[in-house]
Amino acid sequence: MSAPSRNWDGQSTTRPPLFNGQYYYWSRCVKDKSGLHYCGLKEVGEKNTKAKKYLICGLGLDEYNRIQGYATAKQIWDTLQVAHEGTTQVKRSRGTLQYFQYENFAMKDGETIQEMYIRFTTHTNELKSLGRIILEEERVEKILTRVWL
Repeated sequence: MSAPSRNWDGQSTTRPPLFNGQYYYWSRCVKDKSGLHYCGLKEVGEKNTKAKKYLICGLGLDEYNRIQGYATAKQIWDTLQVAHEGTTQVKRSRGTLQYFQYENFAMKDGETIQEMYIRFTTHTNELKSLGRIILEEERVEKILTRVWL
C-alpha cells in the first residue's frame, strides 16, 4: 500500500496530507482541515463537494482505488474508517491487544533506549487512538521500570 511516486517536498496548508494506507492518524488531520465533521443541512452539496475533493486529493493510489465508486464524502469517510480502524468489535479487540502489549512492555535485547522509547510511544499512541489514555505518570513509571528487565 504505497503512495504513487510524487514529489511531496515541503508542507502546504492548502493541500491535504497524503494518505497511503498506513498511519491512520491522517484522519484527524483531514477532519480538522476539511470541516468534514461540521457538515450540516445548510450548504450540504457544496460542503460535500469540498470534503470529497479534499479526501480524494489526499489519497494514494491504493486508497483511491478502494473508494473511487462512492458519491459522497460520508461514504468515502466511512469506508476508509472501517478499513483502517475496523468495526467496534475489531477496535475493542485491538485495544485489548495493545493494552496487553503495554502491560508486558520491556526493553528488547540489543535495543537502545531511544529505539525502546519510540516503540513504547507507538504503543501508547495506538492506545490513545483507541480511546485508552495512559497518564504521563504511568508512562514514565513504566519506562523507568522496564529498562532494566
